[in-house]
Amino acid sequence: MSSGPSAQEIWKDATWLAQAVDPRAGLVRLVEMTPDDYREASFLDDRMFQQRPRITHLVPWASVLGSAPSNPRRDARWIFHISHVGSTLIARLLGEIEGVLSVREPRALRDLTFFPAEVRARFIPLVQALFSRSFTPDGAALIKATSFVSEIAAELIPDNGKALFLYTTPKSFIPGILAGENSRKELAGRAEQRMARLANRGVQLPPPRHEADLAAAAWASEMVALQTVSNAEVRWADFDTVLEDMRGSLTWMAEFFGFDASKKRLEEIATGPLTRRYSKATQYEYSPELRRELLAEAGRTHRADIDSALAMLDAASETAPLLRKALDRAQAES
Repeated sequence: MSSGPSAQEIWKDATWLAQAVDPRAGLVRLVEMTPDDYREASFLDDRMFQQRPRITHLVPWASVLGSAPSNPRRDARWIFHISHVGSTLIARLLGEIEGVLSVREPRALRDLTFFPAEVRARFIPLVQALFSRSFTPDGAALIKATSFVSEIAAELIPDNGKALFLYTTPKSFIPGILAGENSRKELAGRAEQRMARLANRGVQLPPPRHEADLAAAAWASEMVALQTVSNAEVRWADFDTVLEDMRGSLTWMAEFFGFDASKKRLEEIATGPLTRRYSKATQYEYSPELRRELLAEAGRTHRADIDSALAMLDAASETAPLLRKALDRAQAES
């Protein structure tokens, strides 16, 4: 049995995904991937192993570090988001541009969030290099992180790097969460973590009264984290606004990231089948029209709770400048 890929194999291209990292044990899990594997996988966390068997190797972190080129690329582009705001769709669509490798939610980035900043600092430079590999010399990697990885976005994006921050207004986000069974299940499980993250950034929310309050806290925790990023070139995008002009949005996103794509190709992508499928499971149909219908229905069903949750956020922002900044951004889009 092979002991793992050689240094040359690891660094020549993105074949060996750094899927998971364990700073405590000093190990990294490498998973063999093809361009089609990246294209098909909605997520690159451990759910990827449910799809089919994959070739994996646990490799000492020190050996990967020691084999790295003296000046590796660290020019991956990044997508951070607040969850349930179309980030998988946008990452898929941009990944249809020739030469762009779309890497969606690798577990390794999540792993780093569970360690203190001084530990992360020893790992992040190499993580940036590993996730900047592509399959062609002039290719580019686009990394979409899991929503709560926004907490360390400022550390992951190199100075002067480029990142897209996707969000929706709380008026759209809260009913969007309440419209989905899986998203509602997630609320209670992460409530304590989100409250702690907010408190660490000077935001105090009262105890939640209902699911709408939990969804409001989810919105606030991710938005406030992203508001702290100041070391990178960032473009913010409201997903509902993006849906109104997908072709125009993909055009400015491609230009911002420096992806080379013709107007014709961007129009093909914007009007292609991916925009009419549920991007996390493309066998299911899902359209902007269906999204609007679901949001409207949840808004009617939970109107009183949503209104009280919005009022809660507004009241809390009186003593929390970062939350006020996030709400002002959202209100500018309303």
